[in-house]
Amino acid sequence: MFYNVENLFDTFNDSLINDEEFLPKGTRYWNQYKYYSKINNIYKVIIAVGEWNPPAIIGLCEIENKKVINDIVNNTQLVKYEYNIIHQESPDRRGIDVALLYREELFIPINYEAIPINFPDNPDSKTRDILYVKGIVKSTDTLNVFINHWPSRWGGQLESEERRLYVASVLKAKVDSIFKSNSKSNIVIMGDFNDYPENKSINNILDASQVFKQITENKLYNLSSIIPKSKNIGTHKYQGEWGVLDQFIISGNLLNNKNKIFTSINDIHIFNPDFLLEPDESYFGYKPNRTYVGYKYNGGYSDHLPTYLIINFNK
Repeated sequence: MFYNVENLFDTFNDSLINDEEFLPKGTRYWNQYKYYSKINNIYKVIIAVGEWNPPAIIGLCEIENKKVINDIVNNTQLVKYEYNIIHQESPDRRGIDVALLYREELFIPINYEAIPINFPDNPDSKTRDILYVKGIVKSTDTLNVFINHWPSRWGGQLESEERRLYVASVLKAKVDSIFKSNSKSNIVIMGDFNDYPENKSINNILDASQVFKQITENKLYNLSSIIPKSKNIGTHKYQGEWGVLDQFIISGNLLNNKNKIFTSINDIHIFNPDFLLEPDESYFGYKPNRTYVGYKYNGGYSDHLPTYLIINFNK
């Protein structure tokens, strides 16, 4: 599962980051009640996605620190599933990070790495690291997992595109090194890419194919690209249009149903139950039931919908 949880900050001031608006006396009047309401909302989503058997692996973004993740997994009913946490503070100026949660009976990490993003033309500009975790799935096979939160479109899609192109190139280099070591590597890339499957960063630089006719084991395939635009569904809604910013991209080897672990084009899903939506009064239909609408507290979940992937096992 991957979920952008929309500005999950604690209520304490961190002098090293720009978190002032999410403080009790900040512009959003962020307090303990609002904080724990959001923590419990995220717990509800995780349980609902798994239908009381929550996901083996969860990627999260827009979390401030390890404390907020600890509160999700240890201070809600999620505690009985004994999730472990992989997280490292990133240099993002707002202090928002990515993290991976996992159930140890289903996934055992071997090693992990926070891959830094150092823009060569602007070294003072900071963004989230890419979190890379390598582990064993259900004592059967190795899985390489990447958690991403690419630079935003703030200032315009074209104006900010170069930053995402660079992050894509960093990720591509790491993926290529894994394929060079083992062409049959199982790779799952998940995240909020702030670009769509057809955009240059994902389609050209990362080279994540949207064609599934002839599968090559050491090539990337964007499962989220198959979600039809005509069905008015996505993970994020902007100016009345749904789009898929949150995606799952996998290696071709995972599309071989004879392997120990595998998936298919039918196993990718966007989770959009009624409780995660509310009427879109400005446009039409529905939109994500988010925590804030502008600076008005809305009490919802996130401005993104979760997406999840089913991975199958051969006995």
